[in-house]
This record gives sequence, C-alpha cells and structure tokens, in this order.
Amino acid sequence: MYKLMFMVTLFMGTMVSISSYSWMGTWMGLEINLLSFIPMMNKINNPFSSESSIKYFLIQALASSIFLFSIIIMMINNNLISQTMYINQFLMMSINSALLMKMGAAPFHFWFPEIIEGMNWFNTMILMTWQKIAPMMLLSYTLVSMNYIIFIILISTFIGSIGGLNQISLRKILAYSSINHIGWMISSFLNNELIWIMYFLIYSFITITLTMMFNNFNIFYLKQMFLLLNNNSTIKFSMMMNLLSLGGLPPFFGFMPKWIIIQYLSNNYMYLMIFMIMMTLITLFFYLRITYSSIIISNNKLNFNKLLKNNMKNNMWIMFMTFISINGLILCTFLFNFY
Repeated sequence: MYKLMFMVTLFMGTMVSISSYSWMGTWMGLEINLLSFIPMMNKINNPFSSESSIKYFLIQALASSIFLFSIIIMMINNNLISQTMYINQFLMMSINSALLMKMGAAPFHFWFPEIIEGMNWFNTMILMTWQKIAPMMLLSYTLVSMNYIIFIILISTFIGSIGGLNQISLRKILAYSSINHIGWMISSFLNNELIWIMYFLIYSFITITLTMMFNNFNIFYLKQMFLLLNNNSTIKFSMMMNLLSLGGLPPFFGFMPKWIIIQYLSNNYMYLMIFMIMMTLITLFFYLRITYSSIIISNNKLNFNKLLKNNMKNNMWIMFMTFISINGLILCTFLFNFY
C-alpha cells in the first residue's frame, strides 16, 4: 500500500515540476519526486539497495542544491539594473548542468550505472524512463549555449557507447545505453523539441518491454540470458529482437526516432550527426555480440539455485509488446502512407 502512495506522489512531483509557473515550483516538484522515489528503492535485508538509495539521495541533493542556488541568483539578478548577458548564460549553464546531473547524462553520469546495479528491475525501469521526464523538459526551457549542448551530446553518445562494451551486467548495459539515448534526445532540441517526446515514448516502450522480460525470468547477467535458450527459445528470440530494436537497428521500431533526428540534423549539423551514428554503431555492436553469443552458446546444465520464473499470462503481454517493438516501424510507415 505504501508503494502505491509513493508512486502517486512520484507522478505528482513530475507533474508539478513540468507545469509550474515559477522556478521555485519546479524545484519543489523535483524534490517531491526525489523524496518519493527513495523509499521505493529500499528493500529489507538488501545492503545494495540501501547503498544505492544513499548514493542517489546525495547526487540528487547536490544537483537540487546547484539548481536552487542558480535560480536564486537569477532572481536576484533580474531585479538589478546592471544585468549582463554573460551572467545569464553562466547561470543557465549551471541550471543545465544540474538538470543533466539529475537525468544521468555524461559527463555527470558516474553515479548512474553504479546506482542501477543495486536496484531491482521495477526501480530500474522507473529510473530510466519516468525520472527523465522532468529534467528533460526543464532542460528544453533553459537552452542558451548551443556549444555547451553540442558538447553534452558528443560526450553522452561517446560514453554511452564505449562504457557498455566490457559489461556483463544487463542493468549496467541498459544504463550506458540510456546515456547514449539521452544524447540523441538532447540533439532533438537543436531543431524540433517535439521530436524528443516521440523518441522518449518509443525508448520507454522498448525499455519497459525488456525490463518486464528480465524481471519475469529473473535475469540480471549475460550468463543467465545465455542459459535461457534451453528453456524457452521463443522468449529468447523476442528478447534478442528487443535488444536490437533498442540499439536502433533498422527495420525495428527503435530506428524510427533516430531516422527522424538524422533527417533534421543533416541540414545544419552534419558532423555531429556522423559522430552520433558512429557511436550508435558501437552500441549496436555489443547488442549484436550479445545476440550472437546467446544463440550460439548452449548448455544443458542450469547452474543457478533459483530457477527461471515462467508466467504464461505475462509472457503473452511480453510477446504482444515485442511484436509492436519489432514491427512498429513497418506499421507506422503503413499508417503514414495510408493517411
């Protein structure tokens, strides 16, 4: 019952933050969201969740302090006659840095994979999807320096692709993939801010599908996923297709928002677009490596104490969401041509 209450206040905090008329209201919404998510992270007799909740609180409190300090200075400067553009730009960059730290974008990303490693799949899903809405929308309101945003895009796509190469934990792989996707979402602000909403919805849909599958079969590491082939090859195939869709491989659904962003960036930001595509190919490489190894590696001996859970009702929902994830691009193309 208390989890349901905290879920309601978590959603309320985000709604207050993105619909507020003042900067103090946005800060209050972010704090409500933070204080609602921390109790959901704590699990009894689990030291990793307690460590993750403390780290998350410290990082978010630091980002909130920077955000509050910046908006207070900005309010003071707005009442002064001698106001310069340099101070405004510096304060906006400070606000942007605080928001980027809250969402886990590079180079403020160091807390993100470590905290995700100590959480269950439900909290991981919330942290990678819902918790990015308020900072991302507030970031779209405060863009002043395009050079700073381009630097964030470059380093986020670079760190998100390189960081996941040597990981064996699925939560860390999804965390670094999320950092890479943050770079793509921020790049949509350079031309059309509404594109990131479509990108975020498609990314959230694929991420929720994957986390549901991993949670349903109690999978946290690559070795467990390799051994899943001996139990249910259909679910294994669906999992591989969702990973490739998350990586942005055409003709899957995850390629559609990247396709649109590439079309927009090709007009004015050609070199940025080429770099982002190269980094996404690296991300797609370790997804292809996971897929290739999972199909080839076969072992009849299941050396885990806890057997994989199998719920047919949940599997039907997972298969339905996987069908949309795989064929979404074809369906959307058909609908666009039809209308």
